[in-house]
Amino acid sequence: MKVRVLFFARLREQLGSASEEVELEPGASLETLRAHLAARGGPWGEALKPGRNLRAAVNQDMAAPETPLKGGDEVAFFPPVTGG
Repeated sequence: MKVRVLFFARLREQLGSASEEVELEPGASLETLRAHLAARGGPWGEALKPGRNLRAAVNQDMAAPETPLKGGDEVAFFPPVTGG
């Protein structure tokens, strides 16, 4: 299945990419997707490694790591945001 992945703020800068389509096995979760991307190593491994504080949304709804994905989903990764 294919999902569209969006990267925001410093992630976009670190990865040199604003978006891409990723092929995953059926039944993959948000955590599976993050691990798949981090396994690329280099800046991907650093930016998306476990323990790195990131937020994620699936189809514009905030999502937990165990959230299941389905073909055609839009996933967004972004750093936590603070306001003043």
